[in-house]
Amino acid sequence: MHRLPYPIVSAALTVAALVAVAAAPPAVAAAPLHPQHGVDAGATAPGRSATAPGPGVGDRTQVMSVRGAGPFRIGADLARLSAAGLIDWTAPGCDGAVQAGVTGAWAGQIMLAFVGGRLVEIGTATVPPYSPAGAGVGMTFDELEEIYGPRGELITNNAGDESGYLVRYGSRVELFTGHPIRPGVGYFQVGPASFVERGFREGRPC
Repeated sequence: MHRLPYPIVSAALTVAALVAVAAAPPAVAAAPLHPQHGVDAGATAPGRSATAPGPGVGDRTQVMSVRGAGPFRIGADLARLSAAGLIDWTAPGCDGAVQAGVTGAWAGQIMLAFVGGRLVEIGTATVPPYSPAGAGVGMTFDELEEIYGPRGELITNNAGDESGYLVRYGSRVELFTGHPIRPGVGYFQVGPASFVERGFREGRPC
């Protein structure tokens, strides 16, 4: 697949999170943020209880959608993000893709993939972030079906050895794939179907 192996992703996100915490300035009061990506300030995501964790309006790093996450918008230019100080590191991926870690509020939570210098995938092995509907890493596929209903579908890769849960939004998708050692979701990705879904279905040796 296009993403790095799960242990590498998990380790990279953990290290990035520790660095971000160590470098973070003292907390200051902030004005409440407006809802983003259709998440209502007072709403409970479908399929989740009022006390269950889910997207939070007051935290910009709570929601990841097919449009992107915070300043990391699908289609964004790698050079511009780097110039803005938002990229921490880069590494070569499969088929000419470039993997990248981020700085700032999203450090330790997401990883990026670029093709031709443009952002084509955002992935996470942590919670938050959640999807706008309230789905995220750690859930079971049954819980995803309760949240999305007929909008989503359980799929398998071409080799038939891995399952995922796919939700389409036009030409873009949310994809939830399994955890290596326990049932349920271990990785959550968003981006164009031509990259995210294709990478899952076809797989990659690297």
